[in-house]
Amino acid sequence: MRPPSILSGEDVRTEEREPPPQERQAAHKWLKEDALGRYSKLRGVGFELYLSKLAEEKIRNHAVKNADTKREVMGLMLGGIYTFNGRRYAMVRDVATTDLEASSVHVRFHRESFEKLFDSLDGTGFDYVIVGWYHSHPGHKCFMSSTDIVTQQTLFDLPLHNALVIDPISREIEVYYLDQGTIRARDFAVYWDEYENPYHGTTVRRRMLRSDPNSMAPAH
Repeated sequence: MRPPSILSGEDVRTEEREPPPQERQAAHKWLKEDALGRYSKLRGVGFELYLSKLAEEKIRNHAVKNADTKREVMGLMLGGIYTFNGRRYAMVRDVATTDLEASSVHVRFHRESFEKLFDSLDGTGFDYVIVGWYHSHPGHKCFMSSTDIVTQQTLFDLPLHNALVIDPISREIEVYYLDQGTIRARDFAVYWDEYENPYHGTTVRRRMLRSDPNSMAPAH
């Protein structure tokens, strides 16, 4: 069991890699109007964050599953840091979580469940670094609370670290990062791999919860 590898250091080693092509990118359906406008402007330029369809589904389903009880959820975002044409960006390929201590306004990993979390990380099928974290604000909209900011400053203080906040009740999503001590919003794109069903597509057997972010119905 190896400890989590969190992105650290301004001179982190990066791999030269072209971002996902535009035909395999889409805006998240829960983006607010202003964020959707920024997405449209950046689509031809490139983003600083790309969220895989797999990771998006896991995050959204985790939040929606606990929406009825209004319990917050959280987890770690796993991926890598890359460069292309002089631009650096992060890719989230998967997520990991464990048992939680949570209420409608508070969440943290259960103190006795870290071994379970580490086992989950060990089972990841690729070399990763932790490029950020996600958590939900059920019914409270998307923002970074004072506690969230402290977490970001303590564990995820680099510009390429990401904090994804999702509200499964208001159906909103936002990503934040630290810029010289100031919390700012980060625009991102959802991407899917070649030969994978598109983010807005359908599967052979329709699963509304997994395939349609606008639906709150349980999976069939």
